Amino acid sequence: MRNEQIFSVHGDAELLARAGHLFESARTEFLCAARDLATWAQPEARTAVAQRMHSGQSPEFVTRKLLSPVALTEEASRAHIRLVLGHGAQVRITDAALPHETIIIDRRVMILAGRDSPAGREYSVTTSKNMIDGVHSLFDAMWHQSTDYDTYLATDTPHLAPESRRILEALSTGLTDATAARQLGVSLRTYRRRVADLLVTLQAASRFQAGLRAGELGLPGR
Repeated sequence: MRNEQIFSVHGDAELLARAGHLFESARTEFLCAARDLATWAQPEARTAVAQRMHSGQSPEFVTRKLLSPVALTEEASRAHIRLVLGHGAQVRITDAALPHETIIIDRRVMILAGRDSPAGREYSVTTSKNMIDGVHSLFDAMWHQSTDYDTYLATDTPHLAPESRRILEALSTGLTDATAARQLGVSLRTYRRRVADLLVTLQAASRFQAGLRAGELGLPGR
């Protein structure tokens, strides 16, 4: 690309074909601001980018991801966040509107994701220093006003009554519903209704997800 060049591509495949090498050449910094983790619909596109990003990086390489609370609503998204944290990335949560994904690589290349369409999502790629510096400054300002991921989870911990915590502990120990209900001194029907209420409180689609969410929030035994 020539300096100051701006071009648009449609869909993940074209983005990787025309700009995939930019991810591979990342050396010092990778910034990402996104409402959630679903900007790229095709899993193979995410895998391809991840593989390219893992090569040639120095120990000082910095990855910062700025996400909205929407990114925490699904267990798969939280699992991905835990994965990138484990690889040394920094993640913060912001309440500011982040409608689409913005990526800045080494402060020299920026990729802006547009809306999805039947023809594929449109991406704008630029090396304009003025544009990149401006968006980079906005990212930094939002970053400093946002909340660290672990801190956000701690402050976002739902209030659970002692009875709900006992139900959560029963779920985590693998007790049958009948045994748990008997130990808690309630009917089987009441126990199952309270389990359903607990799933709603924890924003979990299943008992397994409830256990994962509770462990993430540090709820058992608190």
